[in-house]
Amino acid sequence: MVEIILKKEIIVNKALCRTLGVAAFIILTSLAAFVRIPLPFTPVPITLQTFFVLLSGAFLGSNLGAVSQLGYILLGICGLPVFTGAGSGLFYIFGPTGGYLFGFILASFFIGRFIPHQDAGAGFIKSAKNDLVFTFGLFCLADLVLLLSGALWLKFLFGYNLPRSLSIGLLPFIPGDLLKIAVAVGFYTKLKSRVKEIF
Repeated sequence: MVEIILKKEIIVNKALCRTLGVAAFIILTSLAAFVRIPLPFTPVPITLQTFFVLLSGAFLGSNLGAVSQLGYILLGICGLPVFTGAGSGLFYIFGPTGGYLFGFILASFFIGRFIPHQDAGAGFIKSAKNDLVFTFGLFCLADLVLLLSGALWLKFLFGYNLPRSLSIGLLPFIPGDLLKIAVAVGFYTKLKSRVKEIF
């Protein structure tokens, strides 16, 4: 009887922790939108959001990470000024940054699916558990998914050719994103064992 109660308590606590984790990354992604550096040659600014998007997938896993980013987008669609430049509303996602918002979901899901996590299934991932280079490369691939989503959306929205889309929607963000990725990987490496116990 005691064992059943303890198991039930653990399940409830895990569910609560996961809910709080999703809520935390929704808030962090929202706040990161206000750390904004406009660029004169592209309609898309540099923000801190990439940092939290990648960590959401790494810490929460694929499904919950994607849910946290979807939750962030839904808050903005519902009218809360959480998008870059304090933007909000349904029509915002059809603007220049709409592809990046969709990319948030894809990148978080991607990294959560392939990062060494408690629900990871691929053997080669488990064998590379402590490989910093592997983790850094995975973060870079997830970031590339995000940036390509944004660049392809710019191509569709403005009718640019592919080189033009990449030159304004992907290339300018690579140096800053590499710095954010390096910090995010360090942050993840330090905290991953503790986070796995919680989630």
